[in-house]
Amino acid sequence: MRPPRTAGTYARRLLVVGYLFLLVIWPVALVVQKTFEGGLDNLQTALSDPVVTDALQLTVVVALWAVAINTIFGVGISLLLVRYEFPGRSVLSALIDLPLSVSPVVVGLALLLAYGGTNGTFGPALENVGLQVAFATPGIIMATAFVSLPLVIREIVPVLHEIGTEQEQAATSLGAGPLQTFRRITLPSIKWALVYGVVLSLARALGEFGAVKIVSGNVAQQTQTATLVVEQKYQDFEQGSAYATSFLLALIAVAALVVVTILRPKDDTDGD
Repeated sequence: MRPPRTAGTYARRLLVVGYLFLLVIWPVALVVQKTFEGGLDNLQTALSDPVVTDALQLTVVVALWAVAINTIFGVGISLLLVRYEFPGRSVLSALIDLPLSVSPVVVGLALLLAYGGTNGTFGPALENVGLQVAFATPGIIMATAFVSLPLVIREIVPVLHEIGTEQEQAATSLGAGPLQTFRRITLPSIKWALVYGVVLSLARALGEFGAVKIVSGNVAQQTQTATLVVEQKYQDFEQGSAYATSFLLALIAVAALVVVTILRPKDDTDGD
């Protein structure tokens, strides 16, 4: 039986809705409004600008690579944290949250110190064999993957705790190998947590700015991502293109979240 709704209940709901409206809904709505202020002119201008289209293409490539990396390592690290006991497990768990607590600018600077072609620890050796990391696409992918890594792991770990190990142990006792057990037992149990983590990782990758700006060099039509184009266009008084590019980035992220929400079964508990 549900508790009766009181004035305090409605006041709390109103407070939460008002907070979300002022912090999220209203600012994003203003971007949409500015984008379509003159009809489709801003979108057409942005999509006809090679600087914008090249930046969007690079952003998609970087986001897909980052999501792929985070999916593979996210699942692996999640299984390692939940299914195995080893010294330093708590330290590893804490380190996974590091990208959420450290400024992305610090991440970008750290990558430059490690992979910069001039003074980086590994950069000169890598460039001698033909692999440039800093101020190139690999560096942008690394920065983006780093800042979005925890999102997949933090979705999967609670589900792995919830489902336990009984079914996996039963499969092993019946002769199933590790890969077969993962494919037939573990993966179906965590699939929606994995999907949602991937979508969150994609949204985060599309919107990364600080780390990418430091490690990319921000060279137009070479290492400039969509978020960097937004900043440049706005500072160059091309606000229409800035609004349109921001709208496209937000549209992709929101659309992915909406699709997953619609497709996810209402009674799915990830552990059934």
